[in-house]
Amino acid sequence: MTDTTPTKPDVSKHFTSSILLWMRTDKPRQEGMDRWKGPHSGIIAATPGLFEYRQIHLAEHNPGRWPDTSGVETAIPADRKIDGIAEVTFENALSPLSGRKQTALAFEDEVNIFRRTLLHAGPPGTSRWYDVAPGYKPGSRAIIYLRRGADEGSVAFHKFLKKQLTPALIATGALTELRTQVFLPWNEKTWDTPNVAHDNPADQHLNASVILGFTDDRARDRFYTDHAPDLSTLLAPHVAAVHAYDVTDALTYVNDSQILPHYEN
Repeated sequence: MTDTTPTKPDVSKHFTSSILLWMRTDKPRQEGMDRWKGPHSGIIAATPGLFEYRQIHLAEHNPGRWPDTSGVETAIPADRKIDGIAEVTFENALSPLSGRKQTALAFEDEVNIFRRTLLHAGPPGTSRWYDVAPGYKPGSRAIIYLRRGADEGSVAFHKFLKKQLTPALIATGALTELRTQVFLPWNEKTWDTPNVAHDNPADQHLNASVILGFTDDRARDRFYTDHAPDLSTLLAPHVAAVHAYDVTDALTYVNDSQILPHYEN
């Protein structure tokens, strides 16, 4: 790969939680997506202590965009295929404590929309946003979920993500957005909402996410053709799974600690 980036981009470190969401299957999928986008978003946006709140809406047809890689699961199992992600970034490490009232309201409303929810969180400062294209907004996005290999320790995996994978992604010169997040070991008790499934077998656990922005869908498709094969060579010794999703919308409801009058796409 050719490094077309003359300097290292600025990076900001954050405290972020991501809630993976599966829509109810006894109702039309779009009905659930619309309720999440509408009334449910207001519950989350009103939570005190938020720096940013985004909804990541995923395409309904998402079998896995990452190219076949020997020894790595790139096809997304049908029942584990995520419909969306609630991406919540806090102002500081104590912010979650001030949002308990709104969290309780969110718990009550989840059953109306979702059949399964899984919260993934990392320690403060381990959500990293790289300013790879100052002044440019993505016209297309993908989100990549990684499961570390059986012999890959968590410390080594986090170092790989920061020191090897991230620089390689930046060096493609293809990105207009780059966010990485590593996860603490998953624990159901961190988001044990009533009447909603939280099943997450050990062999299905996810350990990191990477959000990629592009100028448009064509640039996103070229990334998989032109750059993903080389990145697969880098990834294969460290991961057991690479699940790549197409993003249809990334809707921002809270930005820079301010609730927006209308979401921004």
